[in-house]
Amino acid sequence: MLELWGGHECTVNRVGERYYDQTRRSGHHDRPDDLDLFAALGLKTLRYPLVWERASAEIGAPPDWSWTDARLGRIRELGIRPIAGLLHHGSGPRGTDLLDPAFPRLFADYARAAAERYPWIEAWTPINEPLTTARFAALYGVWYPHLRDESAFWTALLNQIEATQLAMAEIRKVNPAAQLIQTEDLGRTYGTRPVGHQIAYDNARRWMTWDLLCGRVGPEHFLHGRLKAFGLGERLAAIADAPCPPDVIGVNHYLTSDRFLDHNIQAYPAGVRGGNDWMAFADVEAIRVATPAPGGLEGALEEAWSRYELPLAVTESHNGCTREEQVRWIREAWDIASRLRVRGVDIRAVTSWALLGSYDWQSLLTRDEGAYEVGAFDVRGRRPRPTAVAAELNRIAAGQGMQHPATIGPGWWRRDVRLEYKPVMRTPDAAEPRREWRAGPGEGRPLLITGATGTLGQALAHACELRGIAYRLTSRQDLRLEDVDSIARCLDATEAWGLINAAGWVRVDEAEADPEACHLANAVGAINLARACAERNVAFLTYSSDLVFDGRKGAPYVESDPPSPLNVYGASKAAAERGVLEAGGRPLIVRTAAFFSPHDPWNFADHVRRTLAAGQSFAAAEDLVVSPTYVPHLVEASLDLLIDGETGVRHIANGGAVTWAGFAIRLAQAFGLDARLVEAVPHARFGWAAPRPMAAPLATERGEVLPSLEQAIQRYVCRIGECGQIYAEGVGGHRETALAG
Repeated sequence: MLELWGGHECTVNRVGERYYDQTRRSGHHDRPDDLDLFAALGLKTLRYPLVWERASAEIGAPPDWSWTDARLGRIRELGIRPIAGLLHHGSGPRGTDLLDPAFPRLFADYARAAAERYPWIEAWTPINEPLTTARFAALYGVWYPHLRDESAFWTALLNQIEATQLAMAEIRKVNPAAQLIQTEDLGRTYGTRPVGHQIAYDNARRWMTWDLLCGRVGPEHFLHGRLKAFGLGERLAAIADAPCPPDVIGVNHYLTSDRFLDHNIQAYPAGVRGGNDWMAFADVEAIRVATPAPGGLEGALEEAWSRYELPLAVTESHNGCTREEQVRWIREAWDIASRLRVRGVDIRAVTSWALLGSYDWQSLLTRDEGAYEVGAFDVRGRRPRPTAVAAELNRIAAGQGMQHPATIGPGWWRRDVRLEYKPVMRTPDAAEPRREWRAGPGEGRPLLITGATGTLGQALAHACELRGIAYRLTSRQDLRLEDVDSIARCLDATEAWGLINAAGWVRVDEAEADPEACHLANAVGAINLARACAERNVAFLTYSSDLVFDGRKGAPYVESDPPSPLNVYGASKAAAERGVLEAGGRPLIVRTAAFFSPHDPWNFADHVRRTLAAGQSFAAAEDLVVSPTYVPHLVEASLDLLIDGETGVRHIANGGAVTWAGFAIRLAQAFGLDARLVEAVPHARFGWAAPRPMAAPLATERGEVLPSLEQAIQRYVCRIGECGQIYAEGVGGHRETALAG
């Protein structure tokens, strides 16, 4: 029977003199209750860290087991089988490193101590991904000891292999039944014919962790001569004479694992160009350029089974992407494993990795930037919040239940949107299985979006299109907010799973002269939608505003602060909030503020850009504090939260508080325009009919989900540059490439 395993991102890597600890970054170090959350997912096995650097700060210091004693004790009480990991992309405590001749023995001594402390543990991964760790530490210079030398790379790998052999020998002295679950990243390198020599090398090197442990690297091995030339022949012989084959081969496969090498470097940006001693080539994700698509996880598993005929497990399955794509990825991994079992492949499990998400992998864990990828739980709030991935894991573990409608359909890696570069034909391997995937937008029950003509409605529709979420953007002919029968007919006819209300009155000053019309559009319409959705158990999201507050708090507003609007528009939004919550069901109210978007020529940010670019002065309020919100970020977070099943009130704005004049100056600086043309003036100068709160910046009690304002401005500037004359040409669509990846 195929099992569902799990694990939280537990890397402890060293950069210079600093150690980066993912268990601390995610907060798991201080939250023992996380283990109960993992158990509630239906997991029976958990990859869990007994990481050397966390137990011993330096060589010679006795291990401190207090943390692992408590955690492993609870794991045992919950009936979960741990797979103990002792080194995860690390180089050991201070006093050793991957090139230290004493490293294997020192590591084995630690493994023996761990086994004696926990003799009941039967499954072990002494060192996670030895080949990958050696590459980043000794070949690419990214992690300690920061070398860029092939001889050092092979030495670092052999040290880890010997350490694994010795560690398992010591562990088995304590527990003869101990199993080795040996993990490694596994993909395949494809490319153009002129780069064939590098492709052949990469495709041989990828197996070296398991080949070495299985005693296969003898004189007949493709890479034996290369290592022997570095003076490593005797070590290779010793390793081959003492094989330590894995009991389970753990395959870690990501969308970046399959690579494509192209000699035509002019077709690619400078950042992906590299080469070897003989020629230059581009190195990119194969999924972004190769046609037909690369073999992916299924190809990796089939190759591993054919090569070793040892039991397999998918030991890391994670996709740092939008929520529905994360669900599609883990579901596809489960379906692939199930399909391979039917074909006779002995595959034991699929592991949901990074249950608590991960931090700063975009910089390869070299910088502390707070860049967070969500996992089965989002840890950015007061406590871990289960996402749609958690719901999918529950469904898989239970073997029953409905898939979330937004997640039905192929992932982006199965759609045309996967191609980031000009496609390059590749020749499929003769043994590569034929696979058919349906392409196109999401299928099944749709998401309804009101506000077809507005900036937000259009942005939501574009995001759904890109993410493969089936949707319907409604017009007044389809659905009238003031007509409850019209709403009912539309919901019943479409069988929608969710509804996002992006319609309403947006003219703040004009509302003062027509409060009834504003209330009808913003409050009555939203409440009608909420009631109809509640009656049908349809998820509902509507947008509110920072203008529900009076600005007198003297600090940023959070979700629990009571509304106290100053103007008609704010009052209509506050009334909508009350009515929507009273309607029951599953409502989500998103308070946001000060939109700016590269696809709306009428927003404040674009007005600043065009005015300053023309060399004209621009007046902006110096005494009103807001939290600007980048619309593409807003719609991505909105869709993720809706798919996760979030309810209640959420504040979503790009982190930061700034006056309108300060915002204009930051935009000018980002565009390289003359910030001196920004004229900071009192807001009274504009003669607005509606009073504004003096300071209504938005903060949150429920976890930040958007990047900082600085990052949002950078993205906005980048998109404006990419779009060029988008407004003049009347082109409305765009691709946020960050969605797919």
